[in-house]
Amino acid sequence: MAEIKLSGVSKRWGNFVGVDKFDLTIEDREFLVLLGPSGCGKTTTMRMIAGLEDPTDGQILIDGKVVNDLEPKDRDVAMVFQSYALYPNMNVYENIRFPLRVRGIDPSTHKDKVMRASAMVELDDFLHRKPAELSGGQRQRVALARAIVREPNVFLMDEPLSNLDAKLRVSTRAEIKNLSHELSVTTIYVTHDQIEAMTLADRVVVMEKGIVQQVGSPTEIYDRPANTFVASFIGSPAMNLMQGVIEGGTFKADRVSIPGFSASDGPVTLGFRAEDATVGGAGAEISAPIYTLELLGDATMVSVRIGGALISAKADKTFRAEIGDAVSIGVPASICHLFDATTGARIDG
Repeated sequence: MAEIKLSGVSKRWGNFVGVDKFDLTIEDREFLVLLGPSGCGKTTTMRMIAGLEDPTDGQILIDGKVVNDLEPKDRDVAMVFQSYALYPNMNVYENIRFPLRVRGIDPSTHKDKVMRASAMVELDDFLHRKPAELSGGQRQRVALARAIVREPNVFLMDEPLSNLDAKLRVSTRAEIKNLSHELSVTTIYVTHDQIEAMTLADRVVVMEKGIVQQVGSPTEIYDRPANTFVASFIGSPAMNLMQGVIEGGTFKADRVSIPGFSASDGPVTLGFRAEDATVGGAGAEISAPIYTLELLGDATMVSVRIGGALISAKADKTFRAEIGDAVSIGVPASICHLFDATTGARIDG
């Protein structure tokens, strides 16, 4: 097993900064997710850990040993790629077995190791097939089995589910979650999908433009986002954010008045989650015409426009109204988050 430490790790190409001063310790057997939009530096960070990119500055340590100058093959990590990277001329059995052959593992042990890895991802019935004869989900399971058979100290997974359809993503995500529990191997998982991050991770690292925005458990990041970027990136739908001012403890904006804040007077960004608000009833803090309605099955999403922002709240699945109808939305101060109007940083109060 392995603890990984990144100390002041940066990656630059000329004037472009891909990753900036990344500091983090990934605990032994932890499942850590690097989350952020395309181009935020998450895959570059993973590639530096794997040895596929050289850091411009800083140190990478695995089990206390600096690995900056070690070749990828000497770092004892296994990587699962977005593109599967299977050998089309080999059947499933040989694709899974390939790392054992390359590393010179005793051939007498190959069959047992391959069959164990195959069973873990339910591929026993497909071992004779070539990759072209498999579905996307099956190919991804072959890639997982090929990583498992290595018995590495670290798993690195680079958006392994992005090529799968929605239904397969759900089932394969469950397989990865179960595998991480069974194998108890330090795992770093890169994704832009916040649902994957929330469901898989022990801890999440949210990144933007090469900079770490927040590190914490999924619950911590969801309940207490560090800034407006994290608030807008985590959650489905994302947190509602609107510009306004605090005046005498009351947040005010067009069609909005929410009392009960202790923050200083001045401009702020206010956020709240759609599921925390209530639609209809007395004591509404937001009153506006309905902009759109979305029937979700278990609920109805009601959206209104406040200034330039689209603000959503979840109503009961039986809620019925028409676009343009007036609606009242209850948003007490207790469910709200305040952020600095200039920097976007969280304000407590």
